[in-house]
Amino acid sequence: MNRTVSVVRMQLINKQTFVWVPLIVLGASFAMSIAIYAILYSSGVPGPFYGGGSQAPLWVLLFVGISSLTLTFPFSQAMSVTRREFFLGTMLAAAMCAVLLAAVFAVGGMIEDATGGWGVNGYFFALDWVVADGPLVAAFFYFVLALLIFMLGFWSATVYKRSGAMVLTIIWSGVGLLLVVAVWAITRFEMWTDVISTIAEQGPGGFATWGLLVTVLLGGISYLTLRRTVP
Repeated sequence: MNRTVSVVRMQLINKQTFVWVPLIVLGASFAMSIAIYAILYSSGVPGPFYGGGSQAPLWVLLFVGISSLTLTFPFSQAMSVTRREFFLGTMLAAAMCAVLLAAVFAVGGMIEDATGGWGVNGYFFALDWVVADGPLVAAFFYFVLALLIFMLGFWSATVYKRSGAMVLTIIWSGVGLLLVVAVWAITRFEMWTDVISTIAEQGPGGFATWGLLVTVLLGGISYLTLRRTVP
């Protein structure tokens, strides 16, 4: 347990990766979004205004997941940390980062609702579908989304470290082809209404639960791959 905590400390030594960069991207994206909403509102457009800027800090975690393996895994092995301790410590650090972002998004959403969209009817955190079941469910949704994106980066880095760029490229190309086939099948059999209705019926809590299952699955695959990875 002590070494797992040491891995958390090792990952957080460079705080700009796990803490400051995601928060800076979040702050910049928020400021630009509200500025655009204010320009539209002052021009007579009533709104409400919604944008995709809130995605920006979440996608930063993809690169955080990659760097958390490639930059620190060799160093951890030099410290005689086991692969299991490295994996658990890194996941704990990622969970702490996801909790921080989820709390910011949940509190931000409540402030937006209380202020009528910051006085300009603009919404950055409180997207209708995400906050439909309350701030706690919204926080759970953002927590899982942040952790899932981090895990995609960590899993990709693990495959790269174990098997090289060619295998990783083939896997992602295969995933892309499967998505194209799925889009073709849904379009061919005219099932878009059913698919969208099913996703909407899941709600943010159900959607996040499925995301959590995928995250756990990717985590298990990453750990098994990491056990055979050479630093």
